[in-house]
Amino acid sequence: MSTAMADGRRADSERRRQRVKAALQRAVADGTTISVSGIARQADVDRTFLYRHRDLLALIHAAEREPHGSPSSAGPPVSLVSLQADLANSHARNTRLITQIRSLERRLSKLMGEQTWRESGLGPPADHEELQRQVVHLEQMNTELTARLEERDAELEAARAANRELTRALNQRA
Repeated sequence: MSTAMADGRRADSERRRQRVKAALQRAVADGTTISVSGIARQADVDRTFLYRHRDLLALIHAAEREPHGSPSSAGPPVSLVSLQADLANSHARNTRLITQIRSLERRLSKLMGEQTWRESGLGPPADHEELQRQVVHLEQMNTELTARLEERDAELEAARAANRELTRALNQRA
């Protein structure tokens, strides 16, 4: 009786092995994603069955690493190595984008701070350059007017001196 049970168990195990191999072949042919759980589900076996049979597990892992997809599918084949390379490239791109975002956030913060400072009245007026030009112009005008005033003061002093001379000359004749 124990031999009959052992023979029955061996036959059942062999049937399950065949189902696993068939499921693996179908997955490879269909181009579906290959995983231990997926093959176990398709073959209607428990995952522990696959872990107890290392040769089946090795077949599954080998099929996972191979490019999958139907031969008629357009585009390059996808393998675990190519997916890992894509993942590494995505990580590098994410790092670059994070750096760029932080730089843009700093610039935006600086610009918004400057705008707020100007709008609050604490900063220089918006037409600061125009006011500077006006100040320079007014200073030039002031210098010119001061020079004119000094000329006129000198002319006035000369006229007064001439007036005194004439008055003295008139007084001496009389």
